[in-house]
Amino acid sequence: MAEPDQRLYFLLQRAAHRLRTDADRRCLAAAGVTTAQLGALFALRDRPGITQQRLAHTLGLGESAITSLVARLTRAGLVTKDTHPSRHRAVVLNLTSAGEESLAAARPEIDRFNAEARTLLGQEGFDGVVEALRRLALWEP
Repeated sequence: MAEPDQRLYFLLQRAAHRLRTDADRRCLAAAGVTTAQLGALFALRDRPGITQQRLAHTLGLGESAITSLVARLTRAGLVTKDTHPSRHRAVVLNLTSAGEESLAAARPEIDRFNAEARTLLGQEGFDGVVEALRRLALWEP
């Protein structure tokens, strides 16, 4: 019998691609946003008035990627951009009511996905994956 594949990086990439593709489809249908956009909306909900630079750091994105993401969210009316009160080159971001509505519209799909993952992995497996991914996301090798 062959050994199970233990190439963690490869498995993470495959799983992330498959899950992101499915989640993007679900979130676009339910709330009109991608998972990347949804991540930004959640970050803005949790930290109103966050700077664009801090949002990039929070999401692990580079300057050009965050500029493009924020521009799409602003054009869609989900986010407002304002000048920072004390740093003239900084931009602060906030959710609009439409952004809040997108988060609320996506919530049932997020809950449905989590329920499906719990069924697949079992509660203990689900909790273990969540904790392992949290640790990997914060890891600085």
